[in-house]
Amino acid sequence: MEDSGLFLTGDGSHSIQSEKFKVAYHSIHGAIQETEHVFIQAGLVKRLETKKKISILETGLGTGLNAFMSYLFAERHKIHLHYTSLEAYPVQEDLYKILNFAEQLGSDQAAQLQGIHTSDWNKSISLSEYFTFEKVLTDFNDYDFPSKFDLIYFDAFAPTSQPEFWEVPFLRKNYNCLLPGGMLTTYCAKGSFKRALKEVGFTVESIPGPPRKREMVRAVKR
Repeated sequence: MEDSGLFLTGDGSHSIQSEKFKVAYHSIHGAIQETEHVFIQAGLVKRLETKKKISILETGLGTGLNAFMSYLFAERHKIHLHYTSLEAYPVQEDLYKILNFAEQLGSDQAAQLQGIHTSDWNKSISLSEYFTFEKVLTDFNDYDFPSKFDLIYFDAFAPTSQPEFWEVPFLRKNYNCLLPGGMLTTYCAKGSFKRALKEVGFTVESIPGPPRKREMVRAVKR
């Protein structure tokens, strides 16, 4: 893997190596299977058990894979999603234009993935009848968390790269912006992170992680 370079993960889908943080955007074992397991099944599908119209906050747009797969899910199941994604370091055009997610997912809607990246910042758009999307260009610490959300895709880079986003002050902001019963789901299962979640008020579940990862976390605001 080269810095800021595209590479294939274990399931054949692309990921990118961050030049700034020196880490990959996804699991090297499979970008698509990680998103499907951590965010779609453990997050979106679980939240839909009790609520049929979902407002999602994503901490880290990155390659757009989480947003794209959520869009495809909404279209397939005809459920309404309002999706807000935060990003401080957007992926460059020469990289996002060649991502193979649509091909690997068997989708003919690659244009919608491109639309996620080319849409205006800080402006809400309708990608379809079922999917409203807004991306916010911001440092996470500068975001005011003005809305109330049903679900958070917590997808910042790992605690070793961005430790401040896995600690109590920032997690309290996430807790406060969730509606009662709201969930936060993430790939990380570090002990200090789970303790910080509990300190701000979350009920924390350690659940099976995606392939090659023993655990992940789902936290609930009771």
